[in-house]
Amino acid sequence: MNQPLITAGELEDALAGTRPPRLLDCRARLGDLDAGHGLWWQAHLPNSRHLDLDRDLAGPPGAGGRHPLPDRQRFTEVLQRLGVTPEVPVVIYDDMGGQLAAARAWWMLACWAGHPEVQVLDGGIQAWLAHGGELHEGDDVASSPSGWCPDYRDDTWTTADALQSSGVLRVDARSRERFRGDVEPIDPVAGHIPGAVCRPSADNLEEGGRFKSPGRLAEELPQADEVVAYCGSGVTACHNILAYAIAGKPLPRLYPGSWSEWVQDPTRPVATGG
Repeated sequence: MNQPLITAGELEDALAGTRPPRLLDCRARLGDLDAGHGLWWQAHLPNSRHLDLDRDLAGPPGAGGRHPLPDRQRFTEVLQRLGVTPEVPVVIYDDMGGQLAAARAWWMLACWAGHPEVQVLDGGIQAWLAHGGELHEGDDVASSPSGWCPDYRDDTWTTADALQSSGVLRVDARSRERFRGDVEPIDPVAGHIPGAVCRPSADNLEEGGRFKSPGRLAEELPQADEVVAYCGSGVTACHNILAYAIAGKPLPRLYPGSWSEWVQDPTRPVATGG
């Protein structure tokens, strides 16, 4: 796997080079299905395309949680519509340090679909602006569809049943308050999966929204022979997986349904505190 992060300066050089990357804008707002596209339409990196969290990076909410993985064929059609091919590098960005939802897109493209050159813009759109990069408005991009049919790797994620019967380390990317069960603003049950440890995705970032150094991440991230990452609905969990990649550590598997799926079965155990 290639270096998972790219700086604004490196992106500027890449866009002017012989193999300019496909830019994907993954900005989103939980609870507002149209916010991401609206943000992209108002102002986006030149030649970027909008990749929608709810419509493109997830299937319909339901028994599989709030952001289950989409059907393979459906996601393949998304990638083809955006002109994504393995021969062209991809750079993904958002405005939340990768947490909504650039890291999810990175995981789906690089880990699940197996694209060989996917990077996240470190610091997101804010870093691009701080570097002096320009923004465009409106739909100014014309791209030819691709014919790429990814060879999906289903060993990169796991299910609730498999997780319940295994002894892997479960790493929860939600806030410590939600992990302990002090508050639960979204899902009907508060707490966490028994045996889990809390690593809030925000802890992967410096104060300015860029990722911590590989060495620091390697020291801080929970370690075990096998790790599974989860969160509320399988989005910010990908931020922790990306942090492991930056640190040069073996990647955890993703539990896509995460807490929003786990608590739908009252027979599954729930823990609080910690």
